[in-house]
Amino acid sequence: MVTNIPNSSQNNRNSLIPPKMNFINIILTVIVAFLLITGAYSQFVNTSEPTTPISLSALANDIERGKVTSLNINGDQVIAKYVDKSLKTTQKENDASFTESLLRFGVSVTRLATTTITVNQPSGLGYWLAELAPFLAPVIFLVFFIWLLSRQVKGAGMQALSFGQSKARITMPDDKKQKVTFKDIAGAKEAKQELLEIVDFLKNPKKFIEIGAEIPKGVLLMGAPGTGKTLLARAVAGEANVAFFAISGSEFVEMFVGVGASRVRDLFKMAKQTAPAIVFVDEIDAVGRARGSGMGGGNDEREQTLNQILVEMDGFEPNEKVIVMAATNRPDVLDPALLRPGRFDRRVVIDLPDRGDREEILKIHAAKKQLAEDVNLNIVAERTPGFSGADLASLMNEAAILAAREDRAKIGQFDLIRSIEKVMLGPERRSHILSAQEKEITAYHEAGHAIIASVLPYADPVHKISIISRGRAAGYTLKLPLEDKKLQSRKEFLDDIAVSLGGYVAERMIYDDFTTGASNDLQVATTLARAMVTQYGMSEKIGPVALESPVGKVLFGQGVTDRDYSEKVAAEIDAEVTRIMTEARMLAEKTLKQHEKIFEIVAQRLVEKETIERDEYESLITAQGIVLKKKVGAVSEVRP
Repeated sequence: MVTNIPNSSQNNRNSLIPPKMNFINIILTVIVAFLLITGAYSQFVNTSEPTTPISLSALANDIERGKVTSLNINGDQVIAKYVDKSLKTTQKENDASFTESLLRFGVSVTRLATTTITVNQPSGLGYWLAELAPFLAPVIFLVFFIWLLSRQVKGAGMQALSFGQSKARITMPDDKKQKVTFKDIAGAKEAKQELLEIVDFLKNPKKFIEIGAEIPKGVLLMGAPGTGKTLLARAVAGEANVAFFAISGSEFVEMFVGVGASRVRDLFKMAKQTAPAIVFVDEIDAVGRARGSGMGGGNDEREQTLNQILVEMDGFEPNEKVIVMAATNRPDVLDPALLRPGRFDRRVVIDLPDRGDREEILKIHAAKKQLAEDVNLNIVAERTPGFSGADLASLMNEAAILAAREDRAKIGQFDLIRSIEKVMLGPERRSHILSAQEKEITAYHEAGHAIIASVLPYADPVHKISIISRGRAAGYTLKLPLEDKKLQSRKEFLDDIAVSLGGYVAERMIYDDFTTGASNDLQVATTLARAMVTQYGMSEKIGPVALESPVGKVLFGQGVTDRDYSEKVAAEIDAEVTRIMTEARMLAEKTLKQHEKIFEIVAQRLVEKETIERDEYESLITAQGIVLKKKVGAVSEVRP
């Protein structure tokens, strides 16, 4: 498989719990509370030891005989403790003290003096609690149950009332922890220059108003994923020191028609009250797709939301000091009404960072990391063409994880180089052990890619070859373009297709058979060949005609390409694609046959070592007379 890296690459959503689940939780809570109350009361009631009832005369007789060691008087109840540790209880007389009652029953004064008598006077609170506990417990239980139900009803009511409110995250100007400025962002010089006008207007609107200028109400940030669109929007708010309202386009859309429009109104209402402010809508294509596509009719929720956004941006009332910023990586699908003057009429393109920008970005992400003395971020920047800012942040984080996993206190250059491959291809899968035959097939496959890439004049030089599995690839070959490029020529495309077919051709030469390892190579090569014919006008037979758009449509989960040409032209396109693929295959076969010796040497070395680095690989091919290209610059990859 061949995959070329391009040369230029507070969540406050409420989780809605079903009412049925809430009711079940309440019932379970009440049952558990009831069991706890019942257990506590039973423990309270049954704390005393078991006693045996006895008459007062019998107790007096036992006291006189010396069988009783102590007496405990609790109100009218008398508990006698015997010599054998048993307990017996009786009731004292109400009209006389207990001592007088015992004397009347014949207990001598001497025996009373040797018997311990304890009188406990119960407090009023304890007495009443003990008496009322059997009646209070059910009442408390019912009150608790009613409180839980009323709380649930109140929560549901509040949730229903807030259903149409905005879900935007708000960052106030005095929030130092979340504040971002242009100093925190490397690269994107042109984009920052464009956005400085917005900052200047929010800081000093008077000079614009006096000269009769109107600042754009909408700023559309366009760029590939991970290039820093959201970060730039936050930086504008931080530089201007204004409130920042951030929301995703998908947060407007609900299953009920009108909720999204209500949230838009609420969002702009809050922004006007807090003005000057910036409203940022991330992934605006979720609600801003072109209308009239026939999907969902003309009155669905998404279109209602889009209509409300259009009205708020340029409606009946001017939104002074409220600027709307939006981000998307699909500007081609947006509704034309969003892009007309007066709405998103300022469009800022954020490109992938070049080598210098990548080095500055790496320095920002390395500021809080412990780096070893051998780290050279310039080399890392050279080897990461097509990496976005998010990719570079992930690269630094993966390097830190690799160093920590190996119990090292600092990140070394070796960790950074390994993390490049991990971000591009995925982690190594050393547990994915190939059989001896599969290992040999993969080695010849990768050697085919490498030899063709080293021989063809317009292909990128090889940096590394490996048959250790990474991600979904059984092996891979890293190529390094000489420099960052914005344009690619027809000759470079043709050599890339030939390199992509190198593994396929190698398998056919050695084994006279094919495996599924080249399936992705064929897909990538065919897609590139078709793009040459239908998009780039690089076919002499078809001519300089753009027959297909770079981005097709999606219908029922399948890609659907716009087709505005006849069946005859379609047949000619298929014939041209087949011709390009056939010529590339013949070129790959010719190249491998001419350098069959070094092809065999590289494949056998891969079987032995599994990985060949650049220096070793270059020494192998130069020994066989292959002239090296210029010094390696940045990374792309070829893999099966």
